[in-house]
Amino acid sequence: MPGTAGSVFRIRLILAVNHDTHFKGWAKPGPVARGAAGPSIVPAGQTLDALSGHFRIYQLREGHRFSTDDVLTAWYGTSWAASVRRVLDLGSGIGSVGMIAAWRLAGASFVTVEAQEESVALARKSADYNGLSDRYEIRQGDFRDKEILSGDELFDLVLGSPPYFPIGTGIEGDHPQKVACRFELRGDITDYARVAAAHLATGGTFACVFPEEQRDRVEGGARAAALAIARRRPVVFREGEPPMIELFAMMRAADLPERMRNRTWVEPPLIIRAADGSIHPEYAAVKLAIGFPP
Repeated sequence: MPGTAGSVFRIRLILAVNHDTHFKGWAKPGPVARGAAGPSIVPAGQTLDALSGHFRIYQLREGHRFSTDDVLTAWYGTSWAASVRRVLDLGSGIGSVGMIAAWRLAGASFVTVEAQEESVALARKSADYNGLSDRYEIRQGDFRDKEILSGDELFDLVLGSPPYFPIGTGIEGDHPQKVACRFELRGDITDYARVAAAHLATGGTFACVFPEEQRDRVEGGARAAALAIARRRPVVFREGEPPMIELFAMMRAADLPERMRNRTWVEPPLIIRAADGSIHPEYAAVKLAIGFPP
């Protein structure tokens, strides 16, 4: 736009590498993303980053960016859901959890719900780049609003990476997108559990991540929503340290035999990095399972 000051209108052109089949000796699995067929325009202030296999994701350079928590949520949910045709991603942000799951569940259809307009716009660009638009519906709004999801919409898998902290309990950050991803501006873990339970198909799974030190909040939210925590797995970011977060897989208590409704299988901790700082062998295997380089 000639004569306009500022960088908001400036773009830079990134040329996709059509034959980029390997990365540091690792063969990228899965289909080649539609966007890789030609040049991709990335506006200033955004990046286009590798995700599962050939998938990529648009992110703000200074905003919220996907994390290990998101990667693990997608892996855990897609690993332990019994049979998946339809997936719901609550508070989906820029789409990292949902798109990793969509890469792994190539035959499933998705509905994602996100309130922040900026995050929704990025997610839609990423879905188009990855060729997901025909099975990946992105809805903008607060998932607590009854108008967002109709009562008869049921899903075999519900995913959630909720914000971890009540408002006023920490430093909120320097970008509005980051604040909403870290602090409970639009619902807490109890709201995630309640909405998940209301839209789980028979035998469906709700998978989420939350700080290990706040496990009592997850357990309270599950009870309030009549969900049973079928299994959980602590996550240790460096060998020898205490777990920081925990992964949870829940089902409606009514879908389980009575003996399992108050019984949780606690898995051994998943270690991200060994004591020497290298990627732990099991986490390398986890990354391979969701199309990430080990």
